[in-house]
Amino acid sequence: MKRVSGFTLVLVLLGVVGAASQQPQPGGPGSPPHQEDPLARFLFPPELVMHQQRAIGLKTEQRAAITRAIQDFQTKVLDLQWQMQDETQRLAELLDKPVVDQAAALAQIDKVLVVEREVKRAHIGLLIQIKNQLTPEQQVKLTLLSSPSAPPQ
Repeated sequence: MKRVSGFTLVLVLLGVVGAASQQPQPGGPGSPPHQEDPLARFLFPPELVMHQQRAIGLKTEQRAAITRAIQDFQTKVLDLQWQMQDETQRLAELLDKPVVDQAAALAQIDKVLVVEREVKRAHIGLLIQIKNQLTPEQQVKLTLLSSPSAPPQ
């Protein structure tokens, strides 16, 4: 039971850290995306592009390229999730002792954070690939369609 609770603690701590880094800044719901995430106004999530594909006139070639980028991303992230699970379990084992070797635990959290960084890097890479497939006109349309004051489609 002790091993499970230590592992659960690690997952909770990592979840809290991850969630805190993704929380919107003060301004509350309905505030412009750039206040929540400074990069959101420059990049377009795949869900938005898929949802608005007709409105922006997405071409077949663009859709195919974006689909390939998403598939590559999913494959890479799946591998990284396996790594994250392994590194997190190793950290849990270190923390599941009456006296924790601080140096070893901090070295292990560094390994967990390296994998987390790779996941975030892959995600930003995907968003850049998507943006690069869109014409400037499509990007403007998506920006307008994703603004809080945009009429529903």
